Amino acid sequence: MKIKKWLVVLGVTFSLSGASLHYYLKPGYAFIPTDDQILKPETETSEKDENKPAYDLWGRTFSQKEANELLPTEEGRRLLSPKNGAVKIDENLLKLGRKAFYEETFGNEVFLSDILGAFNGPLKIKNFQKAIKELNGKGTTNLRVELDETVTIGGKTFNRGTKVDTGFDVAKGSNEVLGLPIVSSEGRLKVGLSCAACHATVDAVNKMVIEGAVNTDANFGLLLALGTNTSAYFARTEIASLKEYIKNLDKTVLTSEGKEEPLPDPKAFEAAVDESLLKWPKGNFDITSDFISNPTQIPDSFTLGDHSYSWSGFATAGPFKGLSALNNAVHAQGSDLTTITEASRALLGIDKEVYLGTILQNAASPKYRYEPNKGMKPSVFFAKVDPTPDVPGVNKAIKLPTYPRSSLISPNGLIVSSPRTKVGEQNNAMSAFQNTLVPPKAPIKVSDEEKNLGKRVFKQASCISCHAGSYYTNNQIIPVEEIGTEPTRARGLRKVGEFLTDPVIYSPDTPVPVPKNAQVIKVPTKGLDPKQINLAFGIGNTQGGYKVPSLLGLYWSAPYLHDGGVAVGANTKTQLGMAGTLNKGSFPDPFNSLRALVDKNLRNQIIKANKSSEDLMKANVTGEGHNYWVDASTGFSAKEQDALIKYLLTLE
Repeated sequence: MKIKKWLVVLGVTFSLSGASLHYYLKPGYAFIPTDDQILKPETETSEKDENKPAYDLWGRTFSQKEANELLPTEEGRRLLSPKNGAVKIDENLLKLGRKAFYEETFGNEVFLSDILGAFNGPLKIKNFQKAIKELNGKGTTNLRVELDETVTIGGKTFNRGTKVDTGFDVAKGSNEVLGLPIVSSEGRLKVGLSCAACHATVDAVNKMVIEGAVNTDANFGLLLALGTNTSAYFARTEIASLKEYIKNLDKTVLTSEGKEEPLPDPKAFEAAVDESLLKWPKGNFDITSDFISNPTQIPDSFTLGDHSYSWSGFATAGPFKGLSALNNAVHAQGSDLTTITEASRALLGIDKEVYLGTILQNAASPKYRYEPNKGMKPSVFFAKVDPTPDVPGVNKAIKLPTYPRSSLISPNGLIVSSPRTKVGEQNNAMSAFQNTLVPPKAPIKVSDEEKNLGKRVFKQASCISCHAGSYYTNNQIIPVEEIGTEPTRARGLRKVGEFLTDPVIYSPDTPVPVPKNAQVIKVPTKGLDPKQINLAFGIGNTQGGYKVPSLLGLYWSAPYLHDGGVAVGANTKTQLGMAGTLNKGSFPDPFNSLRALVDKNLRNQIIKANKSSEDLMKANVTGEGHNYWVDASTGFSAKEQDALIKYLLTLE
């Protein structure tokens, strides 16, 4: 009698029968945790149905009770109509949001796998499968994956068989990577990224999923650098000019103006981009195409009340107070760099043919690989192979009437939306879902006396002047000169800001693909402070700013500040800064890291440690700024400082 055994790894079901191996692909498979795999808040909200959000109208929330009072009237029906921009929040929307949060890639596996080649180099899907199998269901906060070949990047040699830290998480009892959906396409497996790869994690103790928490050690710099065509990300690294890498004048493209212009040497250019990406610290990612390597710490998704969104607060308009605009930006541009081709002259100062030719000339898949010598313009070549020919770029999206101009709801004039959904429906659904996420209770013992003392210190030290209200934020953007933190990220969106136009969108009941003559709605911006918008984008007479974040869930979001530079491990003598924690494979300790945020002496030590690392300096990670001390220098005792830290780490 034959015994069949089954194994599911990264969405692939294997049947082991004797010596043979058969596999059955599950296209579009992604890990979505069950209730018993989630670390939940200790107390669930007991909000009555009539008080729950029922509609969102450009960030204004209507409860079920308010909706019930409005809908019987003609004016109420008009107000809460999708034709007016209203989004209905119900169980179906929340279910869609959770599903999209974990599994929706909007097709970014094409850019990541076929163009960038993230899993075509020494890190291959089969290596991930092997690493998961070796876990034997135990789960991990850092899937260590074996390299398939020896490579040298940035002067560093990575030998075949070496296991590298990916920072990707696997929940206990699971055989799939959190946030890495697998797609079977064109006869092979491709890997995409969903929101969960960054904005959910696995608890280090019990290996349960924490929805909304930061994946602190996601090693995106290394993972990108190990790709075969990381050049596709060149605008987000320290590449000053393409001209520095031009070695062969025979490889040229015909520009939009009809001029011959050479492309950079693929090998030299790839090496330079890889070297820059290797310097990104874990838990950081760069979303600004500004030719500066300045990756920002991944934020949490405990989003309710934490507007404006993103480190600079640029996502401030549209549904859910700008949260949908942030969700859109991640996929509409962040996971597909071909989408800014038409705007590359305005945003990067590079002709669109040169830009597209540069990122496609070494594409991982031959299908997408542009060959200059064949005499075809890159844009013409790309149009022939583009899997979404009606939409700029390879991701699934719709083109707004303002394309390719930026607006407050889209950095590139696109809204990611899958066919057979509604315009922006998945973004809005994820926003509604994220706004339900509550951080689990921090595993810290604090007495009532300590909590009360910490609360008094919080007020006495004037923390409450910025971190005010129910969500511990005044929702303001602070000028970089005032906050004093690392300045380059505050200017990272300047070119996008200078390319802004008035925001418009199709009504949220518009089907995808968008039919002709679909209703276009002007996105309301009345009430938004123009000075705050200038700070968010670093335009006008400003140098940019940083948004005051909520303090809820601090235990789950260490290290701190926008560059993630305020990090201290369990050992406060040796594990200092990014250099002494994540760069050495150790997690920052929330208590000690938060102490470094308010203790001048300890902060100086971590800044010194960060500045001792050439890699961190190249990535603009210092841990400087936010110099609001609660220590002996400002008259506070050690007891008061400890109480403040415990109070902050246990806020609800």
